[in-house]
Amino acid sequence: MLELQAAELDFIRSCHVADEKDFLEKCCIYGDFLYETNQTLNLTRIPAEEFWSKHVCDSLAIAREVKFPDSTHHMKMCDVGCGGGLPSLILASAFPNLYVTAIDSTGKKIRFVEQAAAKMGLTNLRAIQVRANELGHKSEFRHSFPLVTARAVASADVLIRETAGLISRNGELVIYRTPTQAEPEAEWLRSLKKAPAFELTDTLELPGGGTRLFLKIRGLG
Repeated sequence: MLELQAAELDFIRSCHVADEKDFLEKCCIYGDFLYETNQTLNLTRIPAEEFWSKHVCDSLAIAREVKFPDSTHHMKMCDVGCGGGLPSLILASAFPNLYVTAIDSTGKKIRFVEQAAAKMGLTNLRAIQVRANELGHKSEFRHSFPLVTARAVASADVLIRETAGLISRNGELVIYRTPTQAEPEAEWLRSLKKAPAFELTDTLELPGGGTRLFLKIRGLG
């Protein structure tokens, strides 16, 4: 794992993680395990030298747009299509009072996320092999998440349909997007006769290059 660059550390600090030292240690454990496992299980195409910028900082960027819980509050989140644990493992590490349910339909990926969470000492994350629409029909999870996230999973129309049963009454679906991806989806949402409330955030510049913004959709729960 290459050394954390100053710009990457500055970006992490701008996201107000609960305990910087603990967070960085957990990310190092995760990064080592991710690239070790990636030799036999396809989890990421991002090279190790871009781990901090393209995985950690990118996953954490949502904290610039969403208020996450401090030491006096709690919050539940569902990460849909969690894959190799991004952003769920990063966000659970950054905010101990955020209780993350990470879901994916692929069993090998869920087992990896479970193993990574154990290695990182995370007690605020559970991983479940299930599809979002299936989980939304279970009474324990139905309309129980104020925040549902999706990163590199599916189009907005699919995500809206699949996650509607998970989102609480005043909750929101927040989709990781690039400007190129977001504009057509925003145009589609504007064209709907009964469009949910939504907004595109400002574009963030990620350290090391690249941009990120978020499509935030409300009124689905």
